[in-house]
Amino acid sequence: MRSEAGGTGVEVPRSIEKIRSAALQSFAAHGTAATTLRGVAAAAGVSLGLVQHHFSTKAGLINAVDEHVIDVVITPMAEPISELATDSVSEVGQRVNKVFAEHPDVAAYLGRALVDGSQLGVTIFDKLYEVGMLRWQQRAARGETRPDIDLPWAVINALILPLGAVSMRGHIERNLAAPFTAPEQLQRWQAAVNELLREGLFRKS
Repeated sequence: MRSEAGGTGVEVPRSIEKIRSAALQSFAAHGTAATTLRGVAAAAGVSLGLVQHHFSTKAGLINAVDEHVIDVVITPMAEPISELATDSVSEVGQRVNKVFAEHPDVAAYLGRALVDGSQLGVTIFDKLYEVGMLRWQQRAARGETRPDIDLPWAVINALILPLGAVSMRGHIERNLAAPFTAPEQLQRWQAAVNELLREGLFRKS
């Protein structure tokens, strides 16, 4: 019988994914401080020794989860807008909604990180600001935006809308008929954000 840490090249990544997923769920629900390696092991259905084998320490596990979250959030947002896209605002909004809908634990953990002031929150915000600045500069160069636009604040305000939503999700959901990440609510939110951005920052067609 193979040990948990041994086995084939397929079994080891699968066990890593199970542990990382369990850790992400705990980080999202309880925060990193309240999460223990033993609790993560129990939730993942593996031994504490296997968690330590793959990640060594709690800090190592946090780093692995944070790297995963950065990849999930930043990779789709950094992809160039399709040349065939007629509405860059809607396309970006769809990418944001997809992350929220397909990765609710990522969104929940990110919300905590932004409020707690952790390095993950700093990294995500700064990377998204960099991506957003490039995108808004391109829009301005194409003549899509108002000529008097304040680019840094255009970028920051566009970031506050999604990041503020995940950070204040609990407050927001008290005023909704369904969870924020429910498809109908995400669609309503995207439509409202798109209208706000277009009416406030873009030239009138």
